[in-house]
Parts: sequence; C-alpha cells; structure tokens
Amino acid sequence: GSFEMAPKRNNMVPNGHFHKDWQRYVKTWFNQPMRKKRRHANRVKKARAIAPRPLKGSLRPVIWCPGFKYNTKQRLGKGFTLEELKAAGIDKRAARTIGISVDYRRRNKSVESLQQNVQRLKEYRSKLILFPLKGSKSGKTEASTDEQKLALQLKGVIMPLKKTTHYEKPRVPTEEEKKYCAYVHLRQAKAKARLWGKRAKKAREAAESMEAQAPKKA
Repeated sequence: GSFEMAPKRNNMVPNGHFHKDWQRYVKTWFNQPMRKKRRHANRVKKARAIAPRPLKGSLRPVIWCPGFKYNTKQRLGKGFTLEELKAAGIDKRAARTIGISVDYRRRNKSVESLQQNVQRLKEYRSKLILFPLKGSKSGKTEASTDEQKLALQLKGVIMPLKKTTHYEKPRVPTEEEKKYCAYVHLRQAKAKARLWGKRAKKAREAAESMEAQAPKKA
C-alpha cells in the first residue's frame, strides 16, 4: 500500500482543508507535451500557408509609451497614422495589402515621431519585394522573376526596434547647473499649470477694474 514519509526540517505543518469531493477539481497537466507539439505544428502550417510573407505579421510603428510612468520608453505600436502614410506617399487602403499596419485613431503629437515613422516606412518600401498579382506579368512596382527567387520568409519581427544608449562624457558641471534644482522646477511647473486659470482670471479682473477707474476722455 501507499505510505507517507515523515515531514522533515523546519517547514509548515501540512493541514489541508479539502472539500468532500476534492478529487474532481484537481487539475492535471499530462497534455502539456502534446499541446506543445500541436502549437509547433500549427506555427509551421501557418508559415507555409503565408509564405513568403513575414511570419510575425505587419510592419509596426515606433511609438512612445503613454502614461507618466512609461513615457520615456519607446516600443513598437499598433499601426501607422494616416498622416505618416500620406507623408511617405503610401495609400492608406493599399498599405494593409503590402504588410503595413494602419491605426486611424492614433495622432502625431510631435514632428520627430512623424519623421521617424515616415523614414521607417520609406526604408521598408525600399526593401520590400512585391510579388505580382497576375502570376507571370509584373507591374512597375512589382518584382521581376529573378527578384522573386531572392525572397526569403522573415521569421522574426519586421525591422525590430534597436535600443541604443547614449553615454555623456564626464565634464565639470557649470554654476548654473549646480544651482538648478529639478524638484523645485517640477513643483513650479505643476503649480503654474494648476493655477493658470485663477491667475488669468485675476489679471483680467485687475485690468477691468483699472479701466473702470481710469477717467473717461470727453
């Protein structure tokens, strides 16, 4: 019969609070290796079906993360804006057909982000090998038969984001930098933003009272 070994070392004394039919709710993982095999087979099947298109989907834009906590970080976003596509000279309807993701909701809030993604689109367009829709006949923008033979299916992410670190050279801080206090600067900026409406109202009322007090010219 089965037996249990005596508990060893300074661990918590086991005191299981089981329901009467606890065996019914036990989760087993005996299907894990087969699941792994099935997932792999599906990935291979998909890769063959979409070949020679890239395996990891469409081209994504470089974006700055939203929110106060992560807004200093860059990552790949959902899709390119209509403004970015227009600047790169790509039709918004044709973009999705050539492997470019489009997000009509996102807005460009800086010139730098717009230029960065326009450059990304142009670089992608220059590297792209377009297969002709009508088999043997190839159009102006479509690849020739020799170029089609060079096409390889990309396994990873299209044009992944390369994170670069810029290091400052050591130097002596200036007097202005020594006097500068980042915390005070942030507090002042927040206070300025918070009290802007009240201060504007106060200035307007003061100007109106000055006009009322000023003697009227005959």
